Amino acid sequence: MNPAENFRALLHERILIKDGAMGTMIQRRELGEEDFRGERFREHEHDLKGNNDLLVLTQPDLIVEIHEEFLAAGADLLGTTSFNGNRISQADYGTQDLAREISRRSAELARIAADRWSERTPDRPRFVAGAIGPTNRTLSLSPDVNDPSFRALSWEELVGAYEEQALGLLEGGSHLLVVETIFDSLNAKAALFALDRVFRARGEKVPVIVSVAITDASGRTLSGQTLDAFYHSVRHADPVAIGLNCSLGASEMRGHVADLARISEVPISCYPNAGLPNAFGEYDETPAVMSDLIGEFADSGLVNLLGGCCGTTPEHIRAIDERVRGLAPRPQPEPGPRLTSLSGLETLTIRPDSNFQMIGERTNVTGSARFRKLIKSGDYETALEVALDQVRGGANLLDVNMDEGLLDSVACMRTFLNLIASEPEIARIPIVIDSSKWEVLEAGLQCCQGKSVVNSISMKEGEADFLEKARLIRSYGAAVVVMAFDEAGQADTAERKVEICERAYRLLTEEAGFPPEDIIF
Repeated sequence: MNPAENFRALLHERILIKDGAMGTMIQRRELGEEDFRGERFREHEHDLKGNNDLLVLTQPDLIVEIHEEFLAAGADLLGTTSFNGNRISQADYGTQDLAREISRRSAELARIAADRWSERTPDRPRFVAGAIGPTNRTLSLSPDVNDPSFRALSWEELVGAYEEQALGLLEGGSHLLVVETIFDSLNAKAALFALDRVFRARGEKVPVIVSVAITDASGRTLSGQTLDAFYHSVRHADPVAIGLNCSLGASEMRGHVADLARISEVPISCYPNAGLPNAFGEYDETPAVMSDLIGEFADSGLVNLLGGCCGTTPEHIRAIDERVRGLAPRPQPEPGPRLTSLSGLETLTIRPDSNFQMIGERTNVTGSARFRKLIKSGDYETALEVALDQVRGGANLLDVNMDEGLLDSVACMRTFLNLIASEPEIARIPIVIDSSKWEVLEAGLQCCQGKSVVNSISMKEGEADFLEKARLIRSYGAAVVVMAFDEAGQADTAERKVEICERAYRLLTEEAGFPPEDIIF
Protein backbone atom coordinates (compact mmCIF):
# COMPACT_ATOMS: atom_id res chain seq x y z
CA MET A 1 0.00 0.00 0.00
CA ASN A 2 1.47 3.40 -0.97
CA PRO A 3 1.57 6.25 1.61
CA ALA A 4 -1.52 7.98 0.18
CA GLU A 5 -3.65 4.83 0.37
CA ASN A 6 -2.21 4.02 3.79
CA PHE A 7 -3.11 7.46 5.12
CA ARG A 8 -6.67 7.20 3.79
CA ALA A 9 -7.11 3.81 5.42
CA LEU A 10 -5.66 4.89 8.77
CA LEU A 11 -8.13 7.79 9.03
CA HIS A 12 -10.84 5.16 9.47
CA GLU A 13 -8.82 2.86 11.75
CA ARG A 14 -7.72 5.23 14.51
CA ILE A 15 -7.60 8.92 15.36
CA LEU A 16 -4.45 10.27 13.75
CA ILE A 17 -2.40 12.99 15.44
CA LYS A 18 -1.08 16.05 13.64
CA ASP A 19 1.81 18.10 15.02
CA GLY A 20 1.56 21.47 16.78
CA ALA A 21 2.71 25.00 16.07
CA MET A 22 6.07 25.34 14.32
CA GLY A 23 5.89 29.11 14.84
CA THR A 24 5.48 28.73 18.59
CA MET A 25 8.49 26.42 18.75
CA ILE A 26 10.59 28.83 16.69
CA GLN A 27 9.62 31.71 18.99
CA ARG A 28 10.84 29.67 21.96
CA ARG A 29 14.35 29.75 20.42
CA GLU A 30 14.40 33.59 20.53
CA LEU A 31 16.21 33.84 17.21
CA GLY A 32 17.64 37.16 16.06
CA GLU A 33 18.00 38.77 12.65
CA GLU A 34 21.37 37.10 12.06
CA ASP A 35 19.88 33.68 12.74
CA PHE A 36 17.27 34.22 10.04
CA ARG A 37 19.84 35.57 7.58
CA GLY A 38 22.45 32.87 8.02
CA GLU A 39 25.47 33.06 5.75
CA ARG A 40 23.50 32.94 2.53
CA PHE A 41 21.41 36.07 3.16
CA ARG A 42 23.90 38.13 5.13
CA GLU A 43 23.69 40.98 2.60
CA HIS A 44 19.96 40.71 1.83
CA GLU A 45 18.38 44.16 1.54
CA HIS A 46 15.23 43.40 3.59
CA ASP A 47 14.86 42.50 7.25
CA LEU A 48 14.26 38.76 7.49
CA LYS A 49 13.43 38.19 11.14
CA GLY A 50 9.97 36.66 11.36
CA ASN A 51 10.20 34.86 8.02
CA ASN A 52 9.98 31.44 9.65
CA ASP A 53 9.77 29.60 6.35
CA LEU A 54 13.19 30.92 5.34
CA LEU A 55 14.72 28.99 8.24
CA VAL A 56 14.45 25.82 6.16
CA LEU A 57 17.33 27.33 4.15
CA THR A 58 19.30 29.03 6.92
CA GLN A 59 18.62 26.82 9.98
CA PRO A 60 17.68 23.39 8.58
CA ASP A 61 18.96 21.46 11.61
CA LEU A 62 16.70 23.50 13.90
CA ILE A 63 13.63 22.72 11.75
CA VAL A 64 14.39 18.98 11.75
CA GLU A 65 14.92 19.13 15.53
CA ILE A 66 11.46 20.66 16.05
CA HIS A 67 9.87 18.06 13.76
CA GLU A 68 11.59 15.36 15.80
CA GLU A 69 10.16 16.78 19.04
CA PHE A 70 6.62 16.56 17.69
CA LEU A 71 7.16 13.03 16.37
CA ALA A 72 8.54 11.94 19.73
CA ALA A 73 5.39 13.38 21.31
CA GLY A 74 3.20 11.11 19.17
CA ALA A 75 2.52 13.02 15.93
CA ASP A 76 1.58 10.86 12.93
CA LEU A 77 1.48 13.83 10.56
CA LEU A 78 3.98 16.67 10.17
CA GLY A 79 3.08 19.95 8.51
CA THR A 80 5.93 21.43 6.48
CA THR A 81 7.45 24.81 7.38
CA SER A 82 5.88 26.40 4.30
CA PHE A 83 2.73 28.12 5.55
CA ASN A 84 3.93 31.34 3.90
CA GLY A 85 6.13 29.60 1.37
CA ASN A 86 4.42 31.21 -1.59
CA ARG A 87 5.50 34.03 -3.86
CA ILE A 88 2.88 36.48 -2.60
CA SER A 89 3.65 36.18 1.11
CA GLN A 90 7.41 35.98 0.57
CA ALA A 91 7.32 39.30 -1.32
CA ASP A 92 7.09 41.05 2.07
CA TYR A 93 10.70 39.98 2.67
CA GLY A 94 11.99 40.34 -0.89
CA THR A 95 12.36 36.56 -1.10
CA GLN A 96 9.54 35.82 -3.56
CA ASP A 97 11.87 34.14 -6.05
CA LEU A 98 12.75 31.54 -3.40
CA ALA A 99 9.16 30.31 -2.96
CA ARG A 100 9.58 27.02 -4.81
CA GLU A 101 12.95 26.31 -3.18
CA ILE A 102 11.55 27.06 0.30
CA SER A 103 8.59 24.76 -0.28
CA ARG A 104 10.74 21.96 -1.67
CA ARG A 105 13.27 22.19 1.17
CA SER A 106 10.55 22.36 3.82
CA ALA A 107 9.17 19.02 2.56
CA GLU A 108 12.63 17.47 2.38
CA LEU A 109 13.38 18.38 6.01
CA ALA A 110 10.03 17.06 7.24
CA ARG A 111 10.64 13.85 5.32
CA ILE A 112 14.05 13.41 6.98
CA ALA A 113 12.37 13.38 10.39
CA ALA A 114 9.26 11.43 9.33
CA ASP A 115 11.22 8.72 7.51
CA ARG A 116 13.53 8.30 10.48
CA TRP A 117 10.56 7.73 12.80
CA SER A 118 8.76 5.46 10.33
CA GLU A 119 11.82 3.21 10.40
CA ARG A 120 11.81 3.22 14.22
CA THR A 121 8.08 2.49 14.48
CA PRO A 122 7.11 0.53 11.33
CA ASP A 123 3.73 -0.26 12.91
CA ARG A 124 3.09 3.50 13.11
CA PRO A 125 4.14 5.16 9.85
CA ARG A 126 4.62 8.94 9.84
CA PHE A 127 3.43 11.24 7.06
CA VAL A 128 4.33 14.69 5.70
CA ALA A 129 1.65 17.20 4.70
CA GLY A 130 2.80 20.07 2.52
CA ALA A 131 1.36 23.15 4.26
CA ILE A 132 -0.32 25.73 2.02
CA GLY A 133 -1.49 28.86 3.84
CA PRO A 134 -4.01 31.44 2.63
CA THR A 135 -1.43 34.18 1.74
CA ASN A 136 -1.77 37.72 3.07
CA ARG A 137 -4.17 38.81 0.31
CA THR A 138 -7.83 38.06 -0.34
CA LEU A 139 -9.76 37.62 -3.58
CA SER A 140 -13.18 38.27 -2.04
CA LEU A 141 -12.56 41.56 -0.28
CA SER A 142 -11.20 44.92 -1.37
CA PRO A 143 -8.36 46.57 0.57
CA ASP A 144 -9.64 49.95 -0.66
CA VAL A 145 -12.69 51.23 1.24
CA ASN A 146 -13.35 53.69 -1.58
CA ASP A 147 -13.46 51.01 -4.28
CA PRO A 148 -15.13 47.75 -3.20
CA SER A 149 -14.59 46.26 -6.68
CA PHE A 150 -10.80 46.53 -6.42
CA ARG A 151 -8.70 43.45 -5.67
CA ALA A 152 -5.07 43.47 -4.58
CA LEU A 153 -4.29 40.51 -6.83
CA SER A 154 -5.87 38.53 -9.63
CA TRP A 155 -7.12 34.95 -9.68
CA GLU A 156 -4.35 33.90 -12.08
CA GLU A 157 -1.65 35.49 -9.90
CA LEU A 158 -2.88 33.55 -6.89
CA VAL A 159 -3.30 30.30 -8.82
CA GLY A 160 0.22 30.72 -10.23
CA ALA A 161 1.67 31.25 -6.75
CA TYR A 162 -0.10 28.16 -5.43
CA GLU A 163 1.04 26.07 -8.41
CA GLU A 164 4.65 27.04 -7.77
CA GLN A 165 4.35 26.23 -4.07
CA ALA A 166 2.62 22.89 -4.68
CA LEU A 167 5.26 21.82 -7.17
CA GLY A 168 7.98 22.55 -4.61
CA LEU A 169 6.16 20.64 -1.88
CA LEU A 170 5.67 17.60 -4.11
CA GLU A 171 9.24 17.71 -5.38
CA GLY A 172 10.38 17.66 -1.75
CA GLY A 173 8.43 14.48 -1.05
CA SER A 174 5.18 15.54 0.62
CA HIS A 175 2.83 12.58 1.01
CA LEU A 176 -0.21 14.86 0.97
CA LEU A 177 -1.07 18.56 0.91
CA VAL A 178 -3.08 20.65 3.35
CA VAL A 179 -4.81 23.90 2.33
CA GLU A 180 -5.22 25.41 5.77
CA THR A 181 -6.33 28.42 7.84
CA ILE A 182 -8.76 29.39 5.09
CA PHE A 183 -10.38 32.76 5.75
CA ASP A 184 -11.70 33.29 2.21
CA SER A 185 -13.21 30.40 0.26
CA LEU A 186 -12.26 32.03 -3.03
CA ASN A 187 -8.59 31.87 -2.04
CA ALA A 188 -9.13 28.21 -1.14
CA LYS A 189 -10.81 27.55 -4.48
CA ALA A 190 -7.82 29.13 -6.23
CA ALA A 191 -5.51 26.81 -4.28
CA LEU A 192 -7.61 23.76 -5.14
CA PHE A 193 -7.79 24.84 -8.79
CA ALA A 194 -3.99 25.14 -8.80
CA LEU A 195 -3.60 21.70 -7.23
CA ASP A 196 -5.90 20.15 -9.83
CA ARG A 197 -3.80 21.75 -12.55
CA VAL A 198 -0.59 20.42 -10.98
CA PHE A 199 -2.02 16.92 -10.50
CA ARG A 200 -3.14 16.77 -14.12
CA ALA A 201 0.25 17.96 -15.38
CA ARG A 202 2.10 15.41 -13.24
CA GLY A 203 -0.34 12.59 -13.93
CA GLU A 204 -0.44 11.88 -10.20
CA LYS A 205 -2.75 13.02 -7.41
CA VAL A 206 -1.97 13.08 -3.70
CA PRO A 207 -4.56 13.40 -0.89
CA VAL A 208 -5.59 16.93 0.09
CA ILE A 209 -6.83 18.12 3.49
CA VAL A 210 -8.90 21.31 3.52
CA SER A 211 -9.05 23.26 6.78
CA VAL A 212 -11.03 26.46 7.40
CA ALA A 213 -10.63 29.14 10.07
CA ILE A 214 -13.87 30.30 11.68
CA THR A 215 -13.31 33.78 13.07
CA ASP A 216 -16.01 34.11 15.74
CA ALA A 217 -19.04 32.54 17.40
CA SER A 218 -21.22 33.29 14.34
CA GLY A 219 -19.59 30.35 12.56
CA ARG A 220 -18.55 32.39 9.52
CA THR A 221 -15.25 32.88 7.79
CA LEU A 222 -13.61 36.31 7.63
CA SER A 223 -15.13 36.76 4.16
CA GLY A 224 -18.59 36.13 5.61
CA GLN A 225 -19.39 32.59 4.51
CA THR A 226 -21.17 30.08 6.74
CA LEU A 227 -19.49 26.76 7.47
CA ASP A 228 -21.90 24.67 5.41
CA ALA A 229 -21.66 27.12 2.47
CA PHE A 230 -17.87 26.77 2.69
CA TYR A 231 -18.20 22.99 2.66
CA HIS A 232 -20.24 23.05 -0.54
CA SER A 233 -17.76 25.53 -2.09
CA VAL A 234 -14.82 23.12 -1.75
CA ARG A 235 -16.44 19.67 -1.76
CA HIS A 236 -15.72 19.26 -5.48
CA ALA A 237 -12.00 18.82 -4.72
CA ASP A 238 -12.73 15.47 -3.02
CA PRO A 239 -10.57 16.18 0.05
CA VAL A 240 -9.31 13.24 2.08
CA ALA A 241 -10.44 15.20 5.16
CA ILE A 242 -12.04 18.54 5.87
CA GLY A 243 -11.99 20.48 9.10
CA LEU A 244 -11.14 23.51 11.17
CA ASN A 245 -7.96 25.02 12.56
CA CYS A 246 -6.61 28.19 14.15
CA SER A 247 -8.68 31.26 15.18
CA LEU A 248 -10.40 29.62 18.14
CA GLY A 249 -9.57 27.38 21.05
CA ALA A 250 -11.09 23.93 21.43
CA SER A 251 -13.99 25.04 23.63
CA GLU A 252 -15.12 27.70 21.11
CA MET A 253 -14.55 25.38 18.16
CA ARG A 254 -16.53 22.40 19.45
CA GLY A 255 -19.94 23.41 18.09
CA HIS A 256 -18.52 24.17 14.66
CA VAL A 257 -16.77 20.79 14.51
CA ALA A 258 -20.07 19.11 15.36
CA ASP A 259 -21.85 21.12 12.63
CA LEU A 260 -19.30 20.08 10.04
CA ALA A 261 -19.38 16.45 11.18
CA ARG A 262 -23.16 16.42 10.59
CA ILE A 263 -22.86 17.33 6.92
CA SER A 264 -19.45 16.06 5.79
CA GLU A 265 -19.18 12.93 3.68
CA VAL A 266 -15.43 12.78 4.36
CA PRO A 267 -13.30 12.46 7.54
CA ILE A 268 -13.05 15.43 9.92
CA SER A 269 -9.84 17.13 11.04
CA CYS A 270 -9.44 19.62 13.86
CA TYR A 271 -6.39 21.41 15.21
CA PRO A 272 -7.36 24.41 17.34
CA ASN A 273 -5.21 26.99 19.09
CA ALA A 274 -4.20 26.55 22.71
CA GLY A 275 -7.15 28.68 23.77
CA LEU A 276 -7.61 32.32 22.85
CA PRO A 277 -4.62 34.70 22.94
CA ASN A 278 -4.05 36.82 26.04
CA ALA A 279 -3.33 40.56 26.08
CA PHE A 280 0.25 39.88 24.95
CA GLY A 281 -0.80 37.62 22.05
CA GLU A 282 0.35 34.50 23.88
CA TYR A 283 -1.55 31.27 24.49
CA ASP A 284 -2.06 30.08 28.06
CA GLU A 285 -4.11 26.90 27.72
CA THR A 286 -2.19 24.04 29.30
CA PRO A 287 -1.71 20.63 27.68
CA ALA A 288 -3.98 19.05 30.33
CA VAL A 289 -6.82 21.50 29.73
CA MET A 290 -6.56 21.44 25.93
CA SER A 291 -6.29 17.65 25.70
CA ASP A 292 -9.37 17.24 27.89
CA LEU A 293 -11.38 19.68 25.77
CA ILE A 294 -10.27 18.24 22.44
CA GLY A 295 -10.53 14.69 23.77
CA GLU A 296 -14.27 15.17 24.14
CA PHE A 297 -14.46 15.60 20.35
CA ALA A 298 -13.13 12.07 20.08
CA ASP A 299 -15.42 10.79 22.85
CA SER A 300 -18.37 12.09 20.80
CA GLY A 301 -17.20 10.45 17.58
CA LEU A 302 -16.68 13.74 15.72
CA VAL A 303 -13.10 13.52 14.45
CA ASN A 304 -10.55 11.46 12.53
CA LEU A 305 -7.53 13.74 12.87
CA LEU A 306 -6.54 15.92 15.84
CA GLY A 307 -3.64 18.27 16.45
CA GLY A 308 -2.72 21.77 17.51
CA CYS A 309 -2.34 25.19 15.95
CA CYS A 310 -1.07 28.46 17.49
CA GLY A 311 0.47 28.10 20.94
CA THR A 312 0.62 24.30 20.90
CA THR A 313 3.85 22.51 21.78
CA PRO A 314 5.05 18.89 21.88
CA GLU A 315 3.65 18.77 25.42
CA HIS A 316 0.19 19.59 24.04
CA ILE A 317 0.51 16.97 21.30
CA ARG A 318 1.68 14.31 23.76
CA ALA A 319 -1.29 15.02 26.04
CA ILE A 320 -3.74 14.86 23.09
CA ASP A 321 -2.23 11.60 21.85
CA GLU A 322 -2.49 9.99 25.28
CA ARG A 323 -6.03 11.27 25.79
CA VAL A 324 -7.48 9.85 22.55
CA ARG A 325 -5.37 6.71 22.18
CA GLY A 326 -7.63 3.73 21.67
CA LEU A 327 -10.73 5.82 20.87
CA ALA A 328 -12.52 5.10 17.61
CA PRO A 329 -12.43 7.70 14.84
CA ARG A 330 -15.57 9.23 13.39
CA PRO A 331 -17.20 6.47 11.32
CA GLN A 332 -17.74 6.91 7.62
CA PRO A 333 -21.33 8.20 7.32
CA GLU A 334 -23.88 6.30 5.27
CA PRO A 335 -24.43 8.01 1.90
CA GLY A 336 -27.43 10.30 2.02
CA PRO A 337 -29.66 11.47 -0.82
CA ARG A 338 -27.78 13.27 -3.59
CA LEU A 339 -29.19 16.79 -3.44
CA THR A 340 -28.24 19.85 -5.44
CA SER A 341 -26.51 22.18 -2.99
CA LEU A 342 -25.33 25.59 -4.15
CA SER A 343 -23.96 28.46 -2.13
CA GLY A 344 -23.21 32.13 -1.85
CA LEU A 345 -22.43 33.22 1.67
CA GLU A 346 -25.19 30.78 2.64
CA THR A 347 -26.34 27.42 1.28
CA LEU A 348 -29.24 26.73 -1.05
CA THR A 349 -30.20 23.05 -1.13
CA ILE A 350 -32.85 21.91 -3.59
CA ARG A 351 -34.78 19.00 -2.07
CA PRO A 352 -37.51 16.77 -3.51
CA ASP A 353 -40.10 18.80 -1.63
CA SER A 354 -38.66 22.19 -2.64
CA ASN A 355 -40.86 24.56 -4.60
CA PHE A 356 -39.80 26.20 -7.86
CA GLN A 357 -36.47 28.02 -7.48
CA MET A 358 -36.75 31.65 -8.45
CA ILE A 359 -33.86 33.09 -10.49
CA GLY A 360 -33.55 36.87 -10.44
CA GLU A 361 -33.19 37.79 -14.12
CA ARG A 362 -33.15 41.60 -13.94
CA THR A 363 -29.36 41.72 -13.62
CA ASN A 364 -29.11 40.64 -17.23
CA VAL A 365 -28.22 43.21 -19.89
CA THR A 366 -29.98 41.16 -22.59
CA GLY A 367 -33.21 40.96 -20.61
CA SER A 368 -33.45 44.29 -18.83
CA ALA A 369 -33.19 47.60 -20.68
CA ARG A 370 -32.82 49.46 -17.39
CA PHE A 371 -29.96 47.27 -16.17
CA ARG A 372 -28.23 47.49 -19.56
CA LYS A 373 -28.40 51.29 -19.44
CA LEU A 374 -26.96 51.36 -15.90
CA ILE A 375 -24.04 49.12 -16.82
CA LYS A 376 -23.31 51.03 -20.03
CA SER A 377 -23.21 54.30 -18.09
CA GLY A 378 -21.02 52.79 -15.38
CA ASP A 379 -23.64 53.34 -12.68
CA TYR A 380 -22.84 50.17 -10.75
CA GLU A 381 -24.21 51.56 -7.50
CA THR A 382 -27.74 51.70 -8.92
CA ALA A 383 -27.18 48.40 -10.73
CA LEU A 384 -26.51 46.83 -7.31
CA GLU A 385 -29.88 48.16 -6.16
CA VAL A 386 -31.45 46.16 -9.00
CA ALA A 387 -29.76 43.04 -7.63
CA LEU A 388 -30.87 43.86 -4.09
CA ASP A 389 -34.47 44.32 -5.25
CA GLN A 390 -34.32 40.86 -6.83
CA VAL A 391 -33.08 39.28 -3.59
CA ARG A 392 -35.63 41.09 -1.46
CA GLY A 393 -38.28 40.09 -3.95
CA GLY A 394 -37.62 36.43 -3.26
CA ALA A 395 -34.92 35.36 -5.73
CA ASN A 396 -33.22 32.12 -4.67
CA LEU A 397 -30.43 32.64 -7.21
CA LEU A 398 -29.23 35.71 -9.12
CA ASP A 399 -28.53 35.55 -12.85
CA VAL A 400 -25.78 37.92 -14.04
CA ASN A 401 -25.30 38.43 -17.77
CA MET A 402 -23.10 41.07 -19.45
CA ASP A 403 -23.36 39.95 -23.10
CA GLU A 404 -23.77 43.19 -25.05
CA GLY A 405 -21.76 44.18 -28.09
CA LEU A 406 -20.61 47.56 -26.82
CA LEU A 407 -19.55 46.32 -23.38
CA ASP A 408 -16.26 44.85 -22.21
CA SER A 409 -18.20 41.86 -20.91
CA VAL A 410 -15.29 40.29 -19.03
CA ALA A 411 -14.48 43.51 -17.16
CA CYS A 412 -18.15 44.22 -16.45
CA MET A 413 -18.72 40.71 -15.09
CA ARG A 414 -15.68 40.99 -12.79
CA THR A 415 -16.58 44.44 -11.54
CA PHE A 416 -20.20 43.62 -10.82
CA LEU A 417 -19.51 40.31 -9.09
CA ASN A 418 -16.75 41.90 -7.01
CA LEU A 419 -19.23 44.57 -5.94
CA ILE A 420 -21.83 41.92 -5.09
CA ALA A 421 -19.23 40.27 -2.85
CA SER A 422 -19.15 43.45 -0.75
CA GLU A 423 -22.93 43.36 -0.23
CA PRO A 424 -23.79 40.45 2.13
CA GLU A 425 -27.52 40.68 1.58
CA ILE A 426 -26.98 39.99 -2.13
CA ALA A 427 -23.93 37.75 -1.80
CA ARG A 428 -25.76 35.33 0.50
CA ILE A 429 -27.49 33.67 -2.50
CA PRO A 430 -25.78 31.67 -5.28
CA ILE A 431 -24.90 33.34 -8.57
CA VAL A 432 -25.88 32.06 -12.00
CA ILE A 433 -23.01 33.15 -14.27
CA ASP A 434 -24.72 33.64 -17.62
CA SER A 435 -22.94 34.16 -20.93
CA SER A 436 -22.54 32.73 -24.41
CA LYS A 437 -18.80 33.51 -24.22
CA TRP A 438 -16.46 31.16 -22.39
CA GLU A 439 -14.06 33.92 -21.34
CA VAL A 440 -16.92 35.75 -19.61
CA LEU A 441 -18.08 32.59 -17.83
CA GLU A 442 -14.54 31.97 -16.65
CA ALA A 443 -14.15 35.54 -15.43
CA GLY A 444 -17.31 35.09 -13.39
CA LEU A 445 -16.14 31.79 -11.91
CA GLN A 446 -12.97 33.51 -10.72
CA CYS A 447 -15.00 36.00 -8.64
CA CYS A 448 -17.45 33.78 -6.71
CA GLN A 449 -16.39 32.21 -3.43
CA GLY A 450 -19.56 30.14 -3.28
CA LYS A 451 -20.75 27.30 -5.47
CA SER A 452 -22.25 28.95 -8.52
CA VAL A 453 -24.10 27.77 -11.61
CA VAL A 454 -22.67 28.20 -15.11
CA ASN A 455 -25.28 29.02 -17.74
CA SER A 456 -24.44 27.36 -20.03
CA ILE A 457 -22.49 24.85 -22.12
CA SER A 458 -23.53 22.56 -24.96
CA MET A 459 -22.12 20.09 -27.46
CA LYS A 460 -22.57 22.33 -30.48
CA GLU A 461 -18.76 22.60 -30.85
CA GLY A 462 -18.28 18.85 -30.37
CA GLU A 463 -17.47 16.50 -27.52
CA ALA A 464 -13.85 17.57 -27.00
CA ASP A 465 -14.78 21.22 -26.46
CA PHE A 466 -17.72 20.22 -24.26
CA LEU A 467 -15.56 18.02 -22.04
CA GLU A 468 -12.74 20.55 -21.75
CA LYS A 469 -15.12 23.24 -20.51
CA ALA A 470 -16.96 20.80 -18.24
CA ARG A 471 -13.73 19.71 -16.56
CA LEU A 472 -12.76 23.33 -15.96
CA ILE A 473 -16.18 24.15 -14.51
CA ARG A 474 -15.82 21.17 -12.20
CA SER A 475 -12.34 22.36 -11.16
CA TYR A 476 -13.83 25.78 -10.36
CA GLY A 477 -16.42 24.03 -8.20
CA ALA A 478 -19.62 25.05 -10.00
CA ALA A 479 -22.78 23.35 -11.18
CA VAL A 480 -23.70 23.62 -14.85
CA VAL A 481 -26.69 24.21 -17.12
CA VAL A 482 -26.56 22.06 -20.27
CA MET A 483 -28.43 23.18 -23.35
CA ALA A 484 -29.95 20.67 -25.79
CA PHE A 485 -27.60 21.54 -28.66
CA ASP A 486 -25.17 19.26 -30.46
CA GLU A 487 -23.08 19.40 -33.62
CA ALA A 488 -26.26 19.23 -35.73
CA GLY A 489 -27.89 22.17 -33.99
CA GLN A 490 -30.66 22.76 -31.48
CA ALA A 491 -32.94 19.86 -30.59
CA ASP A 492 -36.28 20.33 -32.34
CA THR A 493 -38.15 17.23 -31.15
CA ALA A 494 -38.67 15.48 -27.83
CA GLU A 495 -36.64 12.53 -29.10
CA ARG A 496 -33.71 14.75 -30.04
CA LYS A 497 -33.82 16.50 -26.66
CA VAL A 498 -33.66 13.19 -24.83
CA GLU A 499 -30.92 11.90 -27.10
CA ILE A 500 -28.69 14.98 -26.60
CA CYS A 501 -29.27 15.17 -22.87
CA GLU A 502 -28.56 11.45 -22.39
CA ARG A 503 -25.30 11.83 -24.30
CA ALA A 504 -24.30 14.94 -22.34
CA TYR A 505 -25.15 13.23 -19.05
CA ARG A 506 -22.98 10.23 -19.89
CA LEU A 507 -20.04 12.44 -20.85
CA LEU A 508 -20.36 14.62 -17.75
CA THR A 509 -20.69 11.80 -15.24
CA GLU A 510 -18.37 9.22 -16.80
CA GLU A 511 -15.61 11.41 -18.24
CA ALA A 512 -15.75 14.85 -16.60
CA GLY A 513 -16.36 13.67 -13.03
CA PHE A 514 -19.62 15.59 -12.55
CA PRO A 515 -22.01 14.35 -9.85
CA PRO A 516 -25.52 14.07 -11.29
CA GLU A 517 -26.94 16.61 -8.84
CA ASP A 518 -24.70 19.33 -10.32
CA ILE A 519 -26.15 18.95 -13.82
CA ILE A 520 -29.15 21.05 -14.86
CA PHE A 521 -30.85 20.42 -18.20
